[in-house]
Amino acid sequence: MTLSATFPSARPRLTRLAIWNMCVGFFGIQIGFGLQNANTSRIFQTLGAEVDSLAILWIAAPLTGLIVQPIIGHFSDKTWGRLGRRRPYFLFGAIATTIALIFMPNAPVLWMAAATLWIMDAAINVTMEPFRAFVGDNLPEEQRATGYAMQSFFIGTGAVFASCLPWLLTQGGVANTAPEGIVPDSVRISFYVGAAAMLVAVLWTVFSTKEYSPEQIDAFEGARSSPLADHELRPAARYLNGGLIWLAVGALAFLAVWFVRDQAAALAVDDWRKAVGKELYVLAGFVAGFGALQLVVAAFRRAAKSNGLTEILDDMFGMPETMCGLAVVQFFSWFALFAMWIYTTAAVTAVHFGSSDTTSVAYNQGADWVGVLFGIYNGVAALVAFGLPVLARRVGKRGAHAVALTMGGLGLIGIFLIRDPQMLWLPMIGVGIAWASIVSMPYAILSSAVPGRKMGVYMGVFNIFIVVPQLVAATLLGLMLNALFQSQAIWALVVGGISFFIAAAMSLRVREVKA
Repeated sequence: MTLSATFPSARPRLTRLAIWNMCVGFFGIQIGFGLQNANTSRIFQTLGAEVDSLAILWIAAPLTGLIVQPIIGHFSDKTWGRLGRRRPYFLFGAIATTIALIFMPNAPVLWMAAATLWIMDAAINVTMEPFRAFVGDNLPEEQRATGYAMQSFFIGTGAVFASCLPWLLTQGGVANTAPEGIVPDSVRISFYVGAAAMLVAVLWTVFSTKEYSPEQIDAFEGARSSPLADHELRPAARYLNGGLIWLAVGALAFLAVWFVRDQAAALAVDDWRKAVGKELYVLAGFVAGFGALQLVVAAFRRAAKSNGLTEILDDMFGMPETMCGLAVVQFFSWFALFAMWIYTTAAVTAVHFGSSDTTSVAYNQGADWVGVLFGIYNGVAALVAFGLPVLARRVGKRGAHAVALTMGGLGLIGIFLIRDPQMLWLPMIGVGIAWASIVSMPYAILSSAVPGRKMGVYMGVFNIFIVVPQLVAATLLGLMLNALFQSQAIWALVVGGISFFIAAAMSLRVREVKA
């Protein structure tokens, strides 16, 4: 089923209703993410996790995205059937996510909750990644900023709905406290409601939209005023040399972490073990694993064999200049976001409500308030989403993104400076402006800089630079808090604010491509 039976020379403009239908599914996806981001740390702490172990428990999310998104992007580029190109992934990912959302608040022990987070994040990534390519596939270049802004609107509204659910249920009389080790009913029911809403929203997009065929996508690409050329294939020798270097660095890092921790244990120096935590094994393994992948691709290239793995890594190393610049911006932006998602609950409950006891009224009031605050920044994102394309027309997409990221940095540092919990809504305005831009502007810039027939794989590769900073944050933030800030979670938000400022500066260096 296609949008047109003919092969027009350019993508026709779509109506507002058509763009709306394309993006409704993101409302559901963000419900899943919103429930995860606002409540996972709370569930982990309820099941006995210490504050300094939260980061390592969250490691499932970035690791899963790192693996899943490029693969799904690659295969969705090559898929065409009764449901189209991207929509099969929307559908099956949403079904799996629904099941995981129902189970998450019912996990009886900590390790099962961590495993469920892994499954849930994998399923969300299967659904989410093709949505990014979906807009690039179906909209002409002049409408893409609007399309991604529409996604940003639904991301904001979905997250508001998800983030506020526990608080709303509490106001309706549902219990928000429970015995030790039990997730409160307000959180558990929120996940049930969110699961149903997510499935309905994704089904709306699946059955209300159509797609262009691969042949039509190729026709559109060929009609560009400046067709985007394919990159040259990376030779086997470069894969071999690069793989050996990455493998060696990862192995040496692994051995260094083991040696320091072993010596600390032998000498009973607990500070050493905290400063060089087990989380660094994960980061070392990631480096070594990437090296091993390059060695495998080198062998395939020498044998003149091509497959999904060789194509994904070729595309990764052949990224356009614009994509390389955006990758740096994404790294610092998402490092900041992940710091906020992991540590805001622990920071606000401890600093602004004065309790780290998960069974106390004060802690649970603070945790509920964090949900409201997350709802506020997502609500702001929804409200300003359609203002960003207007700003972009005046100062360029990269300039608009830099302004928004600066506001995000001020917001995170504002949480540290403001000690009245009732005033924490104010810095959330800055965070919301940044969030609206993060989920729209980079994709609007990128979609004009990559070939249409490879939109999925490039969006998947691009999302690696969302995942890698999350992995770095999950492995290093806990160590940083232990070593420098006596495990005070509030300082993670300050680090996140500084990271936003760096991202804003780097955004101004990105090269924009015109169709």
